[in-house]
Amino acid sequence: MAGLSLIEMMIALVMALIVAAGIITVFTSTSSSNKVQQQMATLQEEGRFAIHSLRTDLANANGVYCSNSGGKAAPAGSGLYLDPFSSPTVYSETPLSFPDDTLSSATMPDPTGPYSLPSAVFMRGYDCTATAPCTPSLASLASAPDPIPAMGKAVGDRVVGADVLTIRYLKPGSGWAITPATDAGSHLTVTGTTTTVTINPITSAGEPPISNFAGGLAMLANCSNAGVYAVSTSGNTLTVLGSGSPGNYAQPNDITGSAAPRVFDFGNDFQTVTYYLRVVCTDDSNPCDHTTGELVKDVNGNPQPLVRGVERLNFFYGVINGNGDTEFLTAGEVDTGIDAAGNSLTCPPGISSTPPVGIPGGMPFDPAHGCLWRAVQTIEVHVLMDGQTPLYTLTPQEMNYIYTPDGGAAPTPPSAHAIQPDTDQGFPKQLLRREFTTLVSLRNFNP
Repeated sequence: MAGLSLIEMMIALVMALIVAAGIITVFTSTSSSNKVQQQMATLQEEGRFAIHSLRTDLANANGVYCSNSGGKAAPAGSGLYLDPFSSPTVYSETPLSFPDDTLSSATMPDPTGPYSLPSAVFMRGYDCTATAPCTPSLASLASAPDPIPAMGKAVGDRVVGADVLTIRYLKPGSGWAITPATDAGSHLTVTGTTTTVTINPITSAGEPPISNFAGGLAMLANCSNAGVYAVSTSGNTLTVLGSGSPGNYAQPNDITGSAAPRVFDFGNDFQTVTYYLRVVCTDDSNPCDHTTGELVKDVNGNPQPLVRGVERLNFFYGVINGNGDTEFLTAGEVDTGIDAAGNSLTCPPGISSTPPVGIPGGMPFDPAHGCLWRAVQTIEVHVLMDGQTPLYTLTPQEMNYIYTPDGGAAPTPPSAHAIQPDTDQGFPKQLLRREFTTLVSLRNFNP
């Protein structure tokens, strides 16, 4: 008689279920919010690392020891005086090529005399979209010595719609100091004005071991100019070759009395660095559950993964033209020398506006690839990061994001962007996405 009735028990159960549902709802919401916060923190950390890596390396672009520019400043069309650019003079009769050569037919020609490295050797970018080939063309990748992947959605492909950028610079800390043959204990000597460069097995503190020299090209440089020569190696001795194939158009002078002379293993020390995005499996499963993009730094044909979760990569180039004006251009506009409004851009001082290619000590005219790549003084970088792990509890509003190259100042859905992550790239749509930007000033630009 003192027990509960069936109705009372049912009411109690219903109330308990209501309380339990509330607790579960709060727990689920808290758990989902915690996942979002953790993913956002990871995204922010990896985005900062990606930007830091790009800033550190891009600032080295164009570096060729201490003779990038200088000499007598020339007046530009606007009346502003600009220093002419300096470029290493190539005396080797064998055409040059580089690892991961994205220059297509722009590998060094086989001229009839000494020539300077053209602008596009030091830097060249490529604008890529989801529906059209990259501009300039990357069609030569299949036959390049160390090709980067073609665009696609499969693991190992290059991410659809992401830009590519190749820069070249002299590796910091490389090379060996040159001292006169009469100096006691010298570790490298140029004997008078002869064609023999002798390296003894003695190195200064901080210099690489002599055994590191493994190429067939040596660059002799000081703070005024640099020359690239074909050499033969025997033990610790480099011998500059005479004329012939392989050979040289001229012989080097004795530069041991000049400012800070050094010799470099040109084939290895003048390194090629290419940035691109590669499709990877997020959790390395097989078969892959879902993919994401990975920022890759390819050094002399050796790809080095930096950070995952990168979906988009775009570069814009701040170019100072012959009139002293600066404007931000796409890679295609830099390459052709024509901006978006159809205006032709003037070559900087020190670059010939007409053939022939060879201008020893200066910058050559390069009709196939323009003269403006060495006029780039800043690079604007845009990176779109994602959270890598899909969050299926995200609301449509939470999946909206801004990516400046696509236009617009307000967050928009993935489907509203120029390149859709799910349709065009094969990435999950249910991800957090944020844009990271930076403006890199090139240390080796001296107008």
